[in-house]
Amino acid sequence: MDYKKYIDSVMDFPTKGINFRDITSLLQVGPVYRAAIDEMAEFARSKNAEVVVGPEARGFVIGGPLAYSLGVGFVPVRKPGKLPREVVTVSYEKEYGVDELCIHKDSIKPGQRVLVTDDLLATGGTIDATIRLVKSLGGIVVGVAFLIELKELDGEKLLKDYDVFSLIDY
Repeated sequence: MDYKKYIDSVMDFPTKGINFRDITSLLQVGPVYRAAIDEMAEFARSKNAEVVVGPEARGFVIGGPLAYSLGVGFVPVRKPGKLPREVVTVSYEKEYGVDELCIHKDSIKPGQRVLVTDDLLATGGTIDATIRLVKSLGGIVVGVAFLIELKELDGEKLLKDYDVFSLIDY
């Protein structure tokens, strides 16, 4: 399927000079959303993923349905103060400073096969931080999957040790 035709491009959002790739236009078309999740699920099945992990917020709209399709659990990665139980936290560099992500300390079992997913791979910082959280709990990252990869931003460099799957490349 040509998923690109379901992605809207919004110029100068969120700031001037940025061409924002908006996945919400794809999510609004049920059969296309389902096809995208089904295709990502094929990749996850080939990796024998036992759990899916995704960072907030758009990682949830990909990871939740993907986990459901696979019949496995979904583990959310969130900003500090959003998860109610004991967490592990990691700091990571963003283009305008440092940010943090957290995961429940008991959410991944040592040796568990984990697929990490998000809507879009840009510079790779968020996914790299998510992978570090999974590994700190003893999880084995068997692959990373995205709807979109922005090739010109070289996010895949940070993920060179992992099998990266993306449905759409820009």
